[in-house]
Amino acid sequence: MFDELKNKIEKCDYCKDKFGFEPHPIFWGNENSKIVQISQAPSNNVHQSLKPFTDMSGRTLKYEWYQITDEEFYNTDNFFIGALAHCYPGKDKNGNDRQPPKCCFTKWVEQELKILNNDIYIIIGAKAAKIFFPTGNYEELIFKNNYWNGKLAIVLPHPSPLNKKWIKDHPEFLEKCISQVKVDN
Repeated sequence: MFDELKNKIEKCDYCKDKFGFEPHPIFWGNENSKIVQISQAPSNNVHQSLKPFTDMSGRTLKYEWYQITDEEFYNTDNFFIGALAHCYPGKDKNGNDRQPPKCCFTKWVEQELKILNNDIYIIIGAKAAKIFFPTGNYEELIFKNNYWNGKLAIVLPHPSPLNKKWIKDHPEFLEKCISQVKVDN
C-alpha cells in the first residue's frame, strides 16, 4: 500500500496547469520512519534538487536546531519529510511563494498520515500548524507539548531566514523547545 501510494505521488502532475511549469513531487521517507516532519511546501531549491530542505532553511533546521548530519536527516528510518503539498507551488505576482494547493493535502498527504507508523511528529511553520491544530494559538503551540493522533507533535517555527526576528525575540525557543528535538540513532 505504501509503495503504491509513493509511486502515484511521484507521478502526480495534477497542478501542472495551475503552476505553469512541470511539478516535481518530493517524497522522502518510509512507512516506519521514526519522525514524521511536515512543513508547508518545497522551495524552488528543493524543486531543482529533488531533495527536501536543500536550502537555507534546511541548513538551520539540520545543523543548528537538530544538530545532526545530512546522513542522519536523510536516513529514511529516521525521518519521513513531508509537507502540506509535495511540489514547489511557484511564486505569486508579488514574488512570494504561492500557498500550497489544498488539493495535494486532501488527495495525498491525508492518505500518507493514515499509513505511517511513526513515533513523533514535528510540525514546521504556522500554515502546517493550522492544519493539525486549527483552533490552537501558533505561538502557544510552539511552547507546549502537543499531541496528534495520540503521539507527541512538536510545533516549530519555520527555520526560514524570514523568521530570524521571531527567533531573536523568543530566545526561550532555542533554549527550551529545541532541546526536545533530538534524533537518536
